Amino acid sequence: MSFSENWHTLLEAAEERSPEATLITPLSHTQFRITDTQEYRVIIEILDSDESQPLQRDQFETLYRRVQDAGGGFELDRLPPDAEPYAAVLTLHPQFEIDEDAGILVETDASTATQVIGEGPTETDDRTEPDVGVYADALLLIDELERHDPTSMDTLDTETLIDLYTLLSDVQRGANDLRKDIADTLLDRVHHDQPVHAQYGSVQRTSRRSKSLKDDTEVLAALEDAGIDRDRVLGVDPDKVDDALDVTDLHEQDVYDIDERAYVRKADVNEDVKETRLQGLKDRLAATESEEADVLRSEIEDLEDRIDELTSFRTGSEVQ
Repeated sequence: MSFSENWHTLLEAAEERSPEATLITPLSHTQFRITDTQEYRVIIEILDSDESQPLQRDQFETLYRRVQDAGGGFELDRLPPDAEPYAAVLTLHPQFEIDEDAGILVETDASTATQVIGEGPTETDDRTEPDVGVYADALLLIDELERHDPTSMDTLDTETLIDLYTLLSDVQRGANDLRKDIADTLLDRVHHDQPVHAQYGSVQRTSRRSKSLKDDTEVLAALEDAGIDRDRVLGVDPDKVDDALDVTDLHEQDVYDIDERAYVRKADVNEDVKETRLQGLKDRLAATESEEADVLRSEIEDLEDRIDELTSFRTGSEVQ
């Protein structure tokens, strides 16, 4: 298929997208929307800056040729900084996709995923219950919060407060466990110190450095070889050792066992997106009497019944 045919396929795919559909670039994770499609270009708007940018047809053709010439996939690191939107828009074509794990843009023979975010599931999507403990705890907590107002603590009875406290503790523990598993996975995908953005917020890779003194004998020997009287650091006080390092050619690793670990930390939260999404979920649940909503309420009631049965006190005569 010629590029001209591929170009018109791409334009058609872009025109079929909702005007609110948000695309995300593969490296800097900049979010943008397509505002217009024309015969020789696509107009986009960068969300953070409201800046419009034309993406020219000939530049798409250049990227298209490079992907074809690369064979196994065009390496995204070879993209100029201002060319990332081209790669993201090209994934609207049914035979181009970005493999972020491999860091490549590839052409395939089958329909592929796109760089579009923000298009939530449709009403016909099937709900599935994830196999994580925090899910059931969160459902129970939501139900409690809907039935009892936590902003008026003085009006709540003791049992309700205990239930809320217990559920919050369970959700916190389950969320922390899941958060750690997610962070460990993100470490393999976030490879630079710049924030990586998603719909609700962003994360960035950073590191925490810690040090501990080596064995006393080894530390004192290293200092004596450097001409430092052991009495100056007798007892191996870390502060005194640091003072001694300032006046010698010794390095930290000569007297410290250093442990440096990489970790992911939260860099930002998009409270507006969260609030909009949460409000939409509340409105949908309040306005619908669909079978799906009835199933959700039934699941919550069943969970409560099972917990009541497991935790209720029964006397010996009742058990017999």
